[in-house]
Amino acid sequence: MGSLDLPDQPDGPRRAEHAGEGGADRIVPKSCDMPDPDERGRVYEAMRAHTSAETPEEASPGQRPDNGEQRCYWDEVPRFRQMWEDHERRWPERQRAADTDHPADLPGTYCSKGGFKLDPERHTETVEAIGRIRKAEPSISADMQAVEKENTCGGWLAGFDRRIKGDDRLKEKVAEELKAEQLNAEPRKTATQALCEIPDAIRFTSCFEPENYTRGYYDIRERLESRGYEMYESRNSWDKEQYKGINTRWINQYGQRFEVQFHTPESFHAKEDITHRAYERIRNPMITDRERKELREFQREVSQAISIPDGAMDIPDFKKEGF
Repeated sequence: MGSLDLPDQPDGPRRAEHAGEGGADRIVPKSCDMPDPDERGRVYEAMRAHTSAETPEEASPGQRPDNGEQRCYWDEVPRFRQMWEDHERRWPERQRAADTDHPADLPGTYCSKGGFKLDPERHTETVEAIGRIRKAEPSISADMQAVEKENTCGGWLAGFDRRIKGDDRLKEKVAEELKAEQLNAEPRKTATQALCEIPDAIRFTSCFEPENYTRGYYDIRERLESRGYEMYESRNSWDKEQYKGINTRWINQYGQRFEVQFHTPESFHAKEDITHRAYERIRNPMITDRERKELREFQREVSQAISIPDGAMDIPDFKKEGF
């Protein structure tokens, strides 16, 4: 599951969860045919091969098709790639100030690319906490792989080899959280507490074909709950402009949090292969407001081409009190 941080989504209200969690008003998933096990996981590789074999005749890069012309997401991929190349030519990436040395910092200080810092004590604490996450991951991953095999809707784990955030990204998120806490005059957290609250240090992606997506969401959810995991938040972004998918957040009996995203082949490819670099640039404090506006517009255009599975927008948002 390669999961990634999401850009802020200010547009659109969040849906409320059905009152009876697990009650009579809950949508009950229906069974659907399970594909040949050897075919699972090949869909993502097949779509990558499809896009790498595209020719200029399949789409005119940089040109939006006429409104009356029906085009699928895959037809638009060459144009999106050309749009990104054009953007990079117009906006050469700026080097962040934090990329340079800081001779005044104490030995052992961590400096992130975003300009956030951890003093030596908090840096050491963060490294130790990351080690504990690494120890918690294997059992969660084993359960996710078991659920992948058991699900009745043909779902597969996409980007499984990228299920753990890198050390530098985790350190950066801790430093960012502690800096925000300081600016907001909130009660002082330890680095361990800040890291424990990061929901996607471990993250997975369950991918389904569109016709199985909605049933697949409930299938995976029920199977994880039956194994003792608790879902404390579910965010449905199928009605959002810059990102399509559902992100759910879970916790195990020992307090380790992790994320499970739900995607179709189109929405996963868009996130991983088309808009990821745009999102990374949006996070860069060195870019101008004008470029940031263009990046958000690029994300909107890509997301607009993604087909929305039947019933996906009806899956309610949910957040457990206290999280």
